[in-house]
Amino acid sequence: MKILLLCSAFNGLSQRAWLRLCARGHHVTVRTVRDPQDIAAAVSAAEPDLIICPFLRHRVPEAVWRRHRTIVIHPGPEGDRGPSALDWAIMDAEPRWGVTALQATGDLDGGPVWGTRVFRMPADPPRKSTLYNTEVSDAALSLIDEVATKAEDPGFTPRRLDPRAGTDRPLVRQTDRSFSWGDPTGHILRRIRAADGRPGVHTELAGVPVAVFDAHPGDTGPGEPGTIVARTRSAVLVRTGDGALWIGHARRLAPEAPGTTVKLPAVLALGDRVPDVPRIAGPPGLRDLGYRRVGRVGLVRFECYNGAMSTAQCRRLTAAVRFASAQDTDVLVLAGGEVFSNGLHLGVIDAHPDPAAEAWRNITAIDDLCREIIGCTGQLVVSALAGDAGAGGVMLALGADRVIARDGVLLNPHYRKMGLYGSEYWTYVLPSRVGEDQARRLTTACEPITAAQAAALGAVDQLADGDRAAFVATALAYATELAAGGHAKALLDRKRATREADEQRRPLETYRIRELAEMSHDIFDDRHGFARARRAFLTGRPADPPPPSLPVPRRPSMTPVG
Repeated sequence: MKILLLCSAFNGLSQRAWLRLCARGHHVTVRTVRDPQDIAAAVSAAEPDLIICPFLRHRVPEAVWRRHRTIVIHPGPEGDRGPSALDWAIMDAEPRWGVTALQATGDLDGGPVWGTRVFRMPADPPRKSTLYNTEVSDAALSLIDEVATKAEDPGFTPRRLDPRAGTDRPLVRQTDRSFSWGDPTGHILRRIRAADGRPGVHTELAGVPVAVFDAHPGDTGPGEPGTIVARTRSAVLVRTGDGALWIGHARRLAPEAPGTTVKLPAVLALGDRVPDVPRIAGPPGLRDLGYRRVGRVGLVRFECYNGAMSTAQCRRLTAAVRFASAQDTDVLVLAGGEVFSNGLHLGVIDAHPDPAAEAWRNITAIDDLCREIIGCTGQLVVSALAGDAGAGGVMLALGADRVIARDGVLLNPHYRKMGLYGSEYWTYVLPSRVGEDQARRLTTACEPITAAQAAALGAVDQLADGDRAAFVATALAYATELAAGGHAKALLDRKRATREADEQRRPLETYRIRELAEMSHDIFDDRHGFARARRAFLTGRPADPPPPSLPVPRRPSMTPVG
């Protein structure tokens, strides 16, 4: 079938939908659209048998849905209507939620039903972005499979939606999200998490108007609600009506300098307005780095909000890897969090008075981390990917001796959409795993691949079950097996021999020098629009001039795995 995916952005769900449909043998085209005119033009060019909208902010024009079967994937249960389904579900503490496939008609979210899925909401209020990328995406992909199957059945007829079922929910506005710091902690927590990662909730911290994100429960003594009573390296602890909340990230609402209105670690966003308060460790959810030993295995766990790694985080993680590699363990596991890594911290770069200088510090810091991983010859190093990875985060993972990834993880091993050549020793680690030809294709096609496809190419060594909660235990078991029975010694001997041979053939440092020479033009000369692409990404506004649409009319050249 000729299928057109209409998307407001080629996000994680859209990427997974494309890969899944390609794997089923369909001829799939993806178009990112900004308005109804874009939609009409995309449909006219594609002439599809079926249109699926996995993530679309605009209504489909009548001229389109009357002529083409158009299925909208709505992130709400059957009968739910409106553009802010997940926001309301989190704020209202819904115990169960769902995703529904609806045929587009003139009745918004009220067309015939092609299928629905229901899931239990997490007991702890989830971040909206986390909910979307986990339960919602899993349910949506299952529905997209069902829609494609039903579309090929000439006898299938979707059923009418009961007009009495469900709820009409309006667009959530800041007035709906608003809270007072004197409100109960749980009430505030739900509102902030329902707006994370966009648009945040407007409030005031230390006299500064901000949008807040990344909230975690905290403890403190009684006092004036809204006052900051403690801080970590990046977060601030704010009193509430019955306790306190940690605020990990914030965005200033009134610009005082270029770049200050992007989302940043809260301490950085507030700058000199952070009061002189005690600096403490913070709760586990805010501790972005930790080490523990499990038998012959050392585990370094790191959690970077949305996968962005600042200069300071890279330096701290480098020190942690150096410490871990000096222990008398046989295997070192590097386990990322919800997102493994996406490389550079574009927000911190953009907010710096000299963004180019900060970008250079950031890239050299992450290069130092990668060199520490590649050069660790006293232990086997395992990268453990529970979540997606992109750009330099992929290359960081590939520097390890083994890569274990949860089935369903997406990798975007390319830099060009951000106007960068890339570093992180990618010209060494990627060809070493997949060969020169595939390395060139992966970094120039700018297309995602699944962990299963990466395994088929040799970029991933072990696929783990898709269970997110059990993944770290699975990775530790994999590492323990590598360390068992003297197996690690043989692998280490082979690793040292390979590294020595590679070094004699071409010193590792030359890869870094060549990559950074290219990156210097991208960062300081801005030859490929890095500044514009960075701002567009951070603000959620299209780049100017607009980027090309994302046509993906062919199947990947690698063997797709459904």
